[in-house]
Amino acid sequence: MSDVNGTAADGGRASTGPFDESEANPVRPYIDLGGIKVLPREGLNLRLEVEEQSKRIVAVGLDYADSTLQVQPFAAPRSTGLWDETRDQIRQQIRQQGGRVEEREGPLGPELLAEVPVAGADAATGKRVARFVGVDGPRWFLRGVIGGAATGDIEAAGKVEDLFRSIVVVRGGSPMPPRDLIPLKMPAAPGTA
Repeated sequence: MSDVNGTAADGGRASTGPFDESEANPVRPYIDLGGIKVLPREGLNLRLEVEEQSKRIVAVGLDYADSTLQVQPFAAPRSTGLWDETRDQIRQQIRQQGGRVEEREGPLGPELLAEVPVAGADAATGKRVARFVGVDGPRWFLRGVIGGAATGDIEAAGKVEDLFRSIVVVRGGSPMPPRDLIPLKMPAAPGTA
């Protein structure tokens, strides 16, 4: 199976995204969230997910195309990616929660399609469908969880996948243990440096 974007070891990620900071177009008006940069687009709503105790931002939630995309950038070893190992961990967690999970080859590479029981809901309707996607980059790993229309609707899925691909990961030069969350921050208000 040849890759239309070239046969680079990264499966063409450098040309299709998500991008490393070194590959991003410097003139595009990205929203700077520290560890990631997001390209604004019409209809996109951005939420920062904050851990209550530490007050640190642990994920970025993007609402788009009747769907949700939660993204988290992690530090990764130089030699190996984290997505294979991470998929195994997610699979185990979902099964422990009584959910169903299957692996499939998606437009972003291997992904997990999961049905997770929702706490407090009745058994018939109490399921949430989610797609877990991940891409390994140079010394980083970007994980995404897709919910809403993009779990089943092809058009919405294409829009959310395109959004995921447009994200820029800013790993930074400082040493970080693999699997550590790359720090995220509030975006600067428009017009401030």
